[in-house]
Amino acid sequence: MRILGIDPGLNTTGYGLLQAQGQHLHYQASGAIRIARGPLPDRLKILFDGVSTVAREAHADVAVVEIVFVNVNPQSTLLLGQARGAAIAALVAAGLPVVEYSALQLKKAVVGHGRASKQQMQQMVTRLLALPAQPGPDAADALGLAICHAQNRATLGALQRTGVLDAAAASGTRDGIGAAALRGMRVRRGRLLG
Repeated sequence: MRILGIDPGLNTTGYGLLQAQGQHLHYQASGAIRIARGPLPDRLKILFDGVSTVAREAHADVAVVEIVFVNVNPQSTLLLGQARGAAIAALVAAGLPVVEYSALQLKKAVVGHGRASKQQMQQMVTRLLALPAQPGPDAADALGLAICHAQNRATLGALQRTGVLDAAAASGTRDGIGAAALRGMRVRRGRLLG
């Protein structure tokens, strides 16, 4: 399964593509879409077009996007929400199912705790994927989202096989795991935490 992670932002949107084969993750590509300052509609169009291009070239089976956290500054939260909406619209327009994870779920799955720094995320993504160099912070978050989904997908698949998780509760996407089944699930190093 090819998993495309997207870390949306109005200035920089990170992307990361992994191939998941069983428990093995293989790095495919990563990078960032840089968005120049300007009127908001123009920036959203650049973001939409950039994510559309990445989605088209990735040939992914599923896309993973970070859920917006509520910021101290409501204006920043609204702007980030609009960037996230443009990214999701581009992914859906490309025909990809979209799964969402919070920053807390992402950091717990990749680093092991929810208060991990950007640098810790970069270091763990580099180690987990055996990369020759650290990706940028936005690309690392996008790759982390793909790692998080691969781990959750493997765990939920194991639960389905053992009958612990009803298959009907997990339906909703073409790979059989719906976003509703993923909410609240926490996985660390391939183990379900609850």
